[in-house]
Amino acid sequence: MITAITLGASAAPLAVHLSPLLVAAPTSTAAFARTRFTVFVTLAASAAVVVVDWHDGLLSSPLLPIHVGSLLAVSGFAVVAGSLHHRALRELTQVRAVSEAAQRVLLRPLPRQSGPLRIASMYQAATAHAQVGGDLYASARTDRTTRILIGDVRGKGLPAIEDASAVLSAFREAAPQHRTLPALAASLERSVRRHLADMTDGDPEGAERFVTALLVELPDGQDDVKIVSCGHPPPLLQQRGRVGVLGVNRPAPPLGLAGSTAKAFPLQTFAFLPGDTLLLYTDGLIEARDATGTFFPVLDRAPAWAWGSPHSLIQHIRRDLDVHAGRHLDDDLAMVAVQRAARSPLALPSAP
Repeated sequence: MITAITLGASAAPLAVHLSPLLVAAPTSTAAFARTRFTVFVTLAASAAVVVVDWHDGLLSSPLLPIHVGSLLAVSGFAVVAGSLHHRALRELTQVRAVSEAAQRVLLRPLPRQSGPLRIASMYQAATAHAQVGGDLYASARTDRTTRILIGDVRGKGLPAIEDASAVLSAFREAAPQHRTLPALAASLERSVRRHLADMTDGDPEGAERFVTALLVELPDGQDDVKIVSCGHPPPLLQQRGRVGVLGVNRPAPPLGLAGSTAKAFPLQTFAFLPGDTLLLYTDGLIEARDATGTFFPVLDRAPAWAWGSPHSLIQHIRRDLDVHAGRHLDDDLAMVAVQRAARSPLALPSAP
């Protein structure tokens, strides 16, 4: 820019003074370069001002110090502004790195293998630059049994993250301690109530907060799945080539609104055979809309998904959802796919 303006001034008529345009060089540089380089460009532009004004016969004119002084003043402001901008950008980068680390600790990735089960999970927050929101999932392994939690906190923002953190911490603590799923659900209910009671003191809407949740238990040696639903959308089950909604028809109220004893959480058991796949999800899937406001047709799309492995299933759903919603979700989305590994056929005894 300095070279172009200087060469242009040498070819322009003497009555046309282009030296004031040189201030564009340091001000543009300050937007992307470090302070030292901006200062260097400022000095180069000042020297170019002298050269251009000398060419225009202004060397002894009062316009020369005005041109140079104006360039230095504007450039000085640009240097200070650029320095403050870069400092704020560095702080933002550091804060974002800490935030992402904290979010990864909060929402730990699920294991790919848990006993005879293959597992895949994904999370997509609706808030830009966030990795965690109001949806949650977790798993626990105890006594040859895998337990999985998926849930959805009412609300968004920091309060929702606080509630999700409380539920996840309670599940990780209580999952190995209770023998039955209803007892575990009752323990989570008591923990959520204590947490929400603490939040109500500082939040006028704390009394309206709750958490929908689905608790799933898959014993290693049994071909079934036990489920306790707390107001959460029922999972999809792929079994023998057919896909349908699992008939969880006795849900309890969401956590924070349910009873505090195991009797308040009905337990339902369904067949879950080798090769079957279970898809747990939050309402971010079924409530995703396209440009016309049409909801994502889960049951219509589900038979065409790649149910061969949990990982391929999750990837297929994400691509399908991106096509429908245009990579934009109005709500957080969490999904967990669980597949019971097919049994290997027994080897035939060799001939004597």
